Parts: sequence; structure tokens; C-alpha cells
Amino acid sequence: MEQKIDRSVEKTRVYLLGICGTGMAALAGLLKEQGFLVGGSDSGCYPPMDGVLENLGIEILKGYRPQNLETFQPDLVVIGNVIRRDNPEARFVIENQMPYMSFPEAMGHFFLSKKKPLVVAGTHGKTTTSTLLLSALEACGEMPGFMIGGVPVQKERGFGIGKGEWFVVEGDEYDSSFFQKVSKFLFYRPFSAIITSLEFDHADIFASLDDIKASFNKFASLLPKEGVLVACSDWKDVMDAATYANCPVITYGMNENAHWQIRSLKTGEETTTFKAIGPDGRTHKVSISLPGRHNALNALSVVALCDTLGLNMDGVLKGLRECKGVKRRQEVRGKVGDMVVIDDFAHHPRAVRETLEALRERFKKGRIVAIFEPRTNTSRRAIFQKRYANSFGAADKIYVRQVPDPDKAPEGDRFSSERLVLDLKARGKEAIFCQNAGEIVERITRDFSPGDVFVVLSNGPFENIHQRLLEGLKKAANK
Repeated sequence: MEQKIDRSVEKTRVYLLGICGTGMAALAGLLKEQGFLVGGSDSGCYPPMDGVLENLGIEILKGYRPQNLETFQPDLVVIGNVIRRDNPEARFVIENQMPYMSFPEAMGHFFLSKKKPLVVAGTHGKTTTSTLLLSALEACGEMPGFMIGGVPVQKERGFGIGKGEWFVVEGDEYDSSFFQKVSKFLFYRPFSAIITSLEFDHADIFASLDDIKASFNKFASLLPKEGVLVACSDWKDVMDAATYANCPVITYGMNENAHWQIRSLKTGEETTTFKAIGPDGRTHKVSISLPGRHNALNALSVVALCDTLGLNMDGVLKGLRECKGVKRRQEVRGKVGDMVVIDDFAHHPRAVRETLEALRERFKKGRIVAIFEPRTNTSRRAIFQKRYANSFGAADKIYVRQVPDPDKAPEGDRFSSERLVLDLKARGKEAIFCQNAGEIVERITRDFSPGDVFVVLSNGPFENIHQRLLEGLKKAANK
């Protein structure tokens, strides 16, 4: 049975179990900034979080062993949601009645309880929207704290304690831990919030869309009367969740009924511009460096929230204009001549489709070559097998990797990369099945064209394919 801890006791030595996760690494950094002694363990670590932790001087213990805890002697253990109940260190913590918390519980307790958290939630766009909001606030002279599930290009890390009343938080709907099977954002004490979108995802923890909607409904109900909920009216389920809010609801979207709307949207190779039409016909010219309709909507939500908070709109627009986005979100990793290699975190069918469509608008001349790795707990499952076949319409050529660790999905409910390739071919697409990154790189370096835009779609390191592809293209181009 899990032990309840006395949260009035000040903790000095904090140990994070699963420290290399994006959120957990951010929490480790925040705790260290606050003056705690921080350590932790993980099964492995890869960019960008390994570099973040190394720069902070936080030691990562590789592998899970009870001896790690005996050596560190923590006052508090924070257990990440990647950790299972049978993890050796988790079992040691519980059996020895050591104080522990989940990651979101620790965030709420240590960093959000005395702030006014601005929480960005939604199935899609959370990380980018949080980064745009942070940039807008800073351009207005604010110094908010922040915890973002990615690394803003201009920050080199996704967290900071900040100063003042605001704290920008990416509100993840994924569950908190094996001992708290509720969404993380329910611990984040929102003062105001943005909900960007809402559809089925995380098939490993949610049985249905109704289960996800229930979490968002509860999240909306947490907002205080003096706060505001900014909701995307293009999504019926978002609007349904908004009815649970006890505060004013400000809507945004492409439809004519939204309080804030987009007009004259244009996407170029370097910028996306549009007019933000607000209540009473107020108009602001918005320019961002991120391509696509979905990113324009992300920026519009920030305009709507900042306007409601009473921030200077000139500063808000400056912050949006200067924001360079997030690493692993349409991030250019390198160029070889006029060929480009782009890294993107997209893995949900809608995110894959919108990312490729945005890049098609941005790069109008070269071929869009998609390289897809179905690696998440949901994409390993068959739930979106048919939907993925409709996600690559903007790509000229598609490489699909074999599902890594397929046994992480239940037998009989496993995604088939081979089936996706056949479905894409039936739609007239040039699609190729590959066993691994090495085979993909080998095939591409034998068959590429000037101006190709290679888009790597994965939520993991993908066997360092980005660097391997850049090196392979350089060698091939120089022959």
C-alpha cells in the first residue's frame, strides 16, 4: 500500500526515478534552481535531455538498483510515469516506506502553489503553444516561471523558476504514475488555461474518447472564477469541456462564431502571417516563424489569452514574431546543398498530416520525403492503422520503419508498418518498408533529388537517423 507523506516537512535531498524523461528532467532542473540536492536514475538518456542534465551537473545513474537509493539517502523520491510498479527502485521505496510523490504532484506542490499557473492543454500543439505564450510574456517584460515538455530553441532548456506571478505549464493529459492513474494536468492548479484540441490518443491508458473527455472536463472545472479559459471552438469536444468551467470562456478558431478568428492567412518559407480579428472587430497583424494553419491557431490562442490578461499587445506580437519554436518540432537539423533534414515529434495521425501539410506550404518546390517511426505506446497499436494511411497525402515519398519493440503493444492489437505501406501504395503513394534507420539511410543515399526535404517523424532518438542521414547525403552528393 502506498504511503502518504507529510508535505509540511521540508525536503532537501530529492531523487527522481526516471529522471531522463522530458518532464522529469525539467523538474530536476527546477528543484536544483530552488536549492535542492538532486539525483536520479533511468534506463537510458538521449538528446536533448541528457545534455540538459549534464549541464546542470546532475548525475544520472544508469539502471535501476536499490543500492542507488541507499547511497543517495533521499528525503523525497519523485516517481515518473514511465516507472512500473515492479521496478526494483519503486518497490524498495514502497517497502521501506520512503516519502514519495508523482512528477505532477511535485510540480504542483513545490512550484505552482504560490503562482498563477497558465496551463496549455490539448491533444495537439501543447508544447508549441506553451513556447509561444512564454515568448509573448517575456516580450511584455514579464519573467514567468515555465515548465514545457520540450526545449524552446531560444532557451536551450524547457524550464525556469522565473520571477513574478505567472508560471507557464504544458498541461499533459497522460497519467501521472502507477499509483495515481489520473491526468497530470489535474495537479497543476490552473489560474487560466488554453485548450487547443481534443481527440482520442494514449490508447495504452484511455479506453475511449469519453475517458479522455472526462479528464478535460475535470480540468476545466478546476479554473477559478477570476481566471479565463481560452478554448478552440473548431473542436466540439473542447467546447463541451468548456461548459464545465466556472470562469469566463473566450473562444478562438477558424469559424465565424469564435471570439477570435483568423483572416488572410499566408504561409511562406520563413514566416506565417495572418490577421487576428478579436471581439468588437479589433484587428492585430500577427507574424510567426512557424509554418501551417495549426501554428497560426496556436498563436491566435496566445493572443486571446494575453489580451484577456491585460498584457500589452505590441509586446505580445513582438514575442510571437521572435519565437523560434521548439526543438524537435519542425526543427531543421541540417542542410546538404539545397536538401533539408527536418526533425519533428509528430506521431498522432492528425499531427503527422498537419505537419506534412505545413511543410508542403513552406517548401513549395522540393519533394517532401517522410520518414516515419511508429514508436509511441499508441502508434504501436492497431487503433490508428487505417487513419495513418490518410496522413501522408502531402508527402511525395514515404519510408516506414518497422515498429520498434512491437511486444510493448498487446498481441492482437499491434500496428503493422507493412500494412501501412500497402495502404499507401493503394493510394498511389511511393512508400517503402524498412527494418531500421540504417536501411532507410542506405536507400535514401542511393535515391535522392535536388531540393528534397526529409521529414523525420518520431518521438524518440530513431537510432540517430538525422545525423546519419546528413552525413550520408554529404558523402553521396560529393561523389
